[in-house]
Amino acid sequence: MRGILNIRRFLKNTSSDTANYVLDMDKIHEEEKYDGFYAVATNLDDSAKDILAVAQNRYKIEDCFRIMKTNFDARPVFLRKPERIRAHFLICYTALLIYRLMECKLDDNLTHVTTSNLIKTLRNMNVVNMDDMYYKSIYSGSQALDALERCFELQLNRKYYRPSDLNKIVKKYSK
Repeated sequence: MRGILNIRRFLKNTSSDTANYVLDMDKIHEEEKYDGFYAVATNLDDSAKDILAVAQNRYKIEDCFRIMKTNFDARPVFLRKPERIRAHFLICYTALLIYRLMECKLDDNLTHVTTSNLIKTLRNMNVVNMDDMYYKSIYSGSQALDALERCFELQLNRKYYRPSDLNKIVKKYSK
């Protein structure tokens, strides 16, 4: 729809009796001078350099909202009580913070994992308790799991775990 509206700006009516439109090439050539430029309108009194720095990083903010809505299912919210709505979004923002910290750590180790691959890997990492003796992983390895293992050394790429081993891992990272 937006493209159609932009095309309408460059049409001119060549006949008053019928709807006969042609492209106004002079207007198109005039607008081409501004191709590749992005205008920023603001009511802030900050310097142009500061305003442009904020505008250039706006995509990061939009990406955070996209991740929350798409990957973390932040919307729609079927809650009514204000405290539950706040709790829901607090959990979503905390998950986003943890994701971004993991992303930074992975980037520091020159490893890139897409948001969907990382979340899919984490969601699939389930274990089954086998007779209170050990846990058996019911997930299989992936590139995201290998990347997490290289960065965090959690030893989560094994098939079997003793409860004491998992407790050691939790204690190590909860300090």
